[in-house]
This record gives sequence, structure tokens and C-alpha cells, in this order.
Amino acid sequence: MVELGSAKTILLLALGVVGIAYVAVLLLGIKRRRAERPDVPTAPTAGGVATGFVTNFFDTLGIGSYAPTTSIFRAWKMVPDEQIPGTLNVGHTLPTIIQAIIFTRAVPVEATTLIVLIASASLGAWLGAGFVSSWSRRTVQLGMGFALLGAASLLLLNLFKLVPAGGEALGLSGGTLVFAAVANFGLGALMTIGIGLYGPCLILVSMLGMSPITAFPIMMGSCAFLMPVASVRFIRENRFNVRAALGLLIGGIPAVLIAAFIVKSLDVTVVRWLVVVVVLYTAFGLLRTAFKERNTARPVTA
Repeated sequence: MVELGSAKTILLLALGVVGIAYVAVLLLGIKRRRAERPDVPTAPTAGGVATGFVTNFFDTLGIGSYAPTTSIFRAWKMVPDEQIPGTLNVGHTLPTIIQAIIFTRAVPVEATTLIVLIASASLGAWLGAGFVSSWSRRTVQLGMGFALLGAASLLLLNLFKLVPAGGEALGLSGGTLVFAAVANFGLGALMTIGIGLYGPCLILVSMLGMSPITAFPIMMGSCAFLMPVASVRFIRENRFNVRAALGLLIGGIPAVLIAAFIVKSLDVTVVRWLVVVVVLYTAFGLLRTAFKERNTARPVTA
């Protein structure tokens, strides 16, 4: 077993290095975009910054940011559907790294479990982003639509308390750890199409007998490493909206700090119900648009 203190120190240093490297890659990607399309504005809008603040505030409290952000993007027509997965990953990365640093320091979890689950999720994201970055607009719509239906289902399971409450374990071993690693690999891959990892990860660790509080460093640490990995591919393929991504980043960082250090806890049951309704509406909207565009594109025969 890896010693907890040294493992956390290594993880925190790695998060810092990843964050700095990610900023460099993002700046280069934005510079390239400006050179290729000087006529397209890249400065974030007030709406984008507000979206980043609200979604990352509740993300820090455990609700997740991907599904609400997707709903806002579509409702206000801020981002084309085919650019939403990349924009989510690129824009939410730095706020998530800050969350991971805060919760890795504060919450106890067995080091080997933490490292294995983070590594498996990151590998899943790298492979998943390779597929999603090459998807057509309609495939992205279908993928996000079904992913959001899954996210809404998980939220409902939590609201109706139909998932295990969890145990007291701080780590896993043997076959159970292998199973968790495989599951987190799949969750990392799914994040690249817009289904957040927080809810599924919380259910996963609870089902395996771990304390639900251990899900916070696991899920935030997983996202903090997998999102830069996925984002590099989206940036390289130019499959993200610069203005919206910068808005999420700029609004998200102060929101995380306020939620983590000032608010700390909040009864968010009403917010979760609202998110379920909005996410379901968005999911059906994406699927309706995908099928409508397929029918429109179908050639007319005599």
C-alpha cells in the first residue's frame, strides 16, 4: 500500500504541474484559433462568465456541472451542439483542478485506491476524447442526449434514495479495486460526451462499501486529471468554443473558492430537482433535433 501522506503530496504536486501545462496548451490553442480565424471573437461574454460561476458553484457542492452547463448552452444558443463536449471539458478544467486540490487535502481516502481510480478515469478520457472529437454534429447530439438521460436518471436515484448509503471504508483492494478501476475507466470515457462523473462515482464507491465522503477526492481528482487529457484532444482538433470555454474558466474559479471555503454546505435538494427537469428537457431537445436533422438530410425520391 502507498503511504497516504506521501501519495497526497505527489498528487498535489502533479495537479499543480498539470494545471500549469494545461494553461500553456490552452493559450497556444487560443493563439492558433485567433491566427486562423481573426474575424471570430474570442473574448468571454458576461453570460458565459455567469454560467461558469453558477455551474461550478453547485459543482463544488456535489451536483455536477456538465448537465446544467449543456442545458444553459442550448437554451441560450451559446454554443453549437457539436462543440459542446469540447467546450465543457476545456472550460471546466481549471475550476475542477482547484476543487481537486482542496478536497484531496481535506478528505481522507486510502492512497492506492485514489491513485488507481484517478489513473483509470484519465485513460478512459484519453481514449474517449479521441472518438468524440471526430464525431459528426448528429452523432454528438445523439450521444449527449442519451448521456443526459443517464445523468437525469442518476439524479433521480439519489433524490429518491434508491442508491446505497455507503459504508465506512476508506479504500478498496483485490478484485473490488479492479472492478472499481474498470468502472471508473468507463465513466472517464463517458465524460467526453458530456455525462458528468460525480453522480456515477458517488454511487460506485457507495455500492462498494466506501464512505460517500471519499467520493469527493476520488471524483474531483479523477476529473482534474482526465479533463486536461481529454481537453488537449479537443483543443488540437479545434472542437470547442473559445468564448464560452473562457467564460466557464473565469467564472468558475471564484465560484469554487466561495463554495468550498465560505458556503461549504447547502441544502441543494430543490436545485437538484430543477436540474433534473432542465436536463430532461435538454436531452429530449437534443434527440429531437438529431432525428429532425436526419429526416431533413434524407434525399427526396419521386
